[in-house]
Amino acid sequence: MPIRIKRAYEPPAAEDGVRILVDRLWPRGLNKEKLQITAWMKEAAPSNALRQQVHHNPDQWDQFVSAYRQELDANPQAVQTLRDYAHQGTLTLVYGARDTVHNQAVVLKQYLEEIPEYKSKK
Repeated sequence: MPIRIKRAYEPPAAEDGVRILVDRLWPRGLNKEKLQITAWMKEAAPSNALRQQVHHNPDQWDQFVSAYRQELDANPQAVQTLRDYAHQGTLTLVYGARDTVHNQAVVLKQYLEEIPEYKSKK
């Protein structure tokens, strides 16, 4: 049940397993056929206000991480849906950001992997 992250502009691969787009906005220039996602979970993405805050202030990454984790804590249904996908096999969290280190998928992957029952099934 590995969880991966992948930029939307990278080509899909068979080893991606279930591909979930975790962005509020659809990636520019891509259509459904190119993206090949199982679902678009806007509800698992950071709120628009939080997304804009980090976009305009990248030096506030730590604050973004903390605030996004609080949003995830407040949204157990979206977290459970992602956990259900992860239990099916490989889960790939797809994101559109250019920054491959500082983006919501990195935070979300870590958040999901910290869930005790997920840890025990890895």
